[in-house]
Amino acid sequence: MKKQALSVVLCTAMAAGLLAGCGSSTSTGAAAATSAAAAAATSAPAAAATSAAAAATSAAAAATSEAAASADSVDYSKDTGEINIFISSPEYADAINALIDQYKTVAPNVTINYETTQNDYPTMLKAKINSGEIPDIFSSTSGMEIDTYKEYSYDLTGQPLTKTMDPAVAEMMKSPSDGSGCYGIAIKGNYFGILYNKDIFDECGITEYPTTFSALKDDVAKISAKGYKAFTTGYSEWWVFKHAFQSFLNAAADGAGISAADLTKKFQAGEAKISDYPEIYNNFFDFIDLTVKNGDDKPLETDLSAEEAAFANSKAAMTVGQGAWIEADCLSINPKLNIGFNGYPVTDDAKECKVISGSDQALHVYKDSKNLQAVLDFVNYWYTSDYGTSWFTDVAKVVPPITTAKASDLAVITQGSALVASEGSGALSICYSTDSWWQTFGQLMQDYISGKTDKDATCAAIEEQWKAIDGASN
Repeated sequence: MKKQALSVVLCTAMAAGLLAGCGSSTSTGAAAATSAAAAAATSAPAAAATSAAAAATSAAAAATSEAAASADSVDYSKDTGEINIFISSPEYADAINALIDQYKTVAPNVTINYETTQNDYPTMLKAKINSGEIPDIFSSTSGMEIDTYKEYSYDLTGQPLTKTMDPAVAEMMKSPSDGSGCYGIAIKGNYFGILYNKDIFDECGITEYPTTFSALKDDVAKISAKGYKAFTTGYSEWWVFKHAFQSFLNAAADGAGISAADLTKKFQAGEAKISDYPEIYNNFFDFIDLTVKNGDDKPLETDLSAEEAAFANSKAAMTVGQGAWIEADCLSINPKLNIGFNGYPVTDDAKECKVISGSDQALHVYKDSKNLQAVLDFVNYWYTSDYGTSWFTDVAKVVPPITTAKASDLAVITQGSALVASEGSGALSICYSTDSWWQTFGQLMQDYISGKTDKDATCAAIEEQWKAIDGASN
C-alpha cells in the first residue's frame, strides 16, 4: 500500500505556506483498509445488521468522544522543540502534511520535520539507527517487526490514544513474542486483493469474478481476445510481490493443515522446501508467468504510478499486488472507473480465494526521544482530537484504525468489508516476516522475471535467504 519514491520527500512544518508547497508530487494516495474486526465495526453491512455491532459502534463513538474531549483540553502551545518523522508510504505525504499543518495551529512552537521514502526504507532506517540518529517517529510493518524495533520503541500502554485505537489494531501493536505492550500506532488498516475493471469484464462476457485459478486462466484468454491487457503489475516495486505471495502462502498452509504463521516459521528455520507446497511451487509461479505473459510490455519497468495509470485508463483489466490504497488515485485519473475487488484465485478451490485484511504498518515512538512529551502529545492529538479522528476518513481517505461510526464510500472498502463478513479474511501473513526479507524476496522475483534465474534456482535462493535474514529472529 505504498508508492515508490526514488528521492526522499522532506517536509518541515515551519509555516502553512511551506507545508502547502511540500506535499507529494503524486497524490494524496488515499489508502484504505482494515482488519476484519475493524471492517465489521466500521463499514460492513453484515455487522451493522446486528444489535451487538450497533452496541459496539455506540460504545466506540462514546470512547472516541471522551478521548476527543480530553485531547481538546490539552494545552499543546506549551510544547516546544522539534519532532523528526521518518516513515515509509509516501502515498500519505499530502495527508500527513495536512495533519502537520493543522497541528501547527494548536502547537505553534513545535517544528515537525517529515521525511518519507519507500523503495529502500528498511535499509535507510537501519542506517539511521546505527548512526544514532533515530527518528522520533519511524515506521515498520506490524507483527514480527514489532519485536525487531521493540528496544527502540516507547510502550504506549496507558496513553489516551489507546482509548480510541481499534482493538484489532491494538493486537497488531503488541509484542508477538509475549503479547505485551502497545509499541505503535497505525495510519490505517488494509485490504489486499485484486482490483478489476467491471466494465471490461462485462465487455468480455465475464459475468462472475474468477475464484479458481482455472477460471482465471479462462478469463485471461477472453480479456486478451478483446485486445486488453489482462494485468498491470508494477513489478519494478519489490513490495508488490509480497502482497500477491501471501495469498499463495496461506493456501499452502491450508493444504498442509497448519497455520500460515507456523509455515512461515518452518521456512525461516530452514525446515521447509517450496517444492513440497504445490500452491507455491506450481500455482504462485504459474500466476507470475501468467501476469507477465498477459500484462505490461515492460513489467520490470512498470512502477506503481504506471500500474495505476494503466488500470485507471482501462488499458488493463486487473491489478497485481495492490489494494484499497490505490482507489482514490485511480479515480482521480478516471472518475468513471467501475472498480471491483476480490481475492486472488490461488487454487482450484474457490474457498481459498479470500481478500486479506489487517493492520500491516506500525508507527513507533522512539523511547529515548529528546522531546518525548511533545511527540506523545502529537500522536495523542492524531488519535483523539476532533480533527485527528476525522483525518482518517476525510483527509487520508482510509478506514480508520480507531473505533468510529464513520463509514467509507470507497468501492474497495465497501466490497472488501462485505467479503470479509461473508467469506472471512485470509491471514495477514506478510507480517510474519520482516521487510528486510520481503525486499530480498521481491528482488529475487525480479531476477526470475528477467530470466536471470529459473524457478528452481529462485526457490533455492528464497529458502536460503528466508533462513539467513529472518531465521535468527526465531
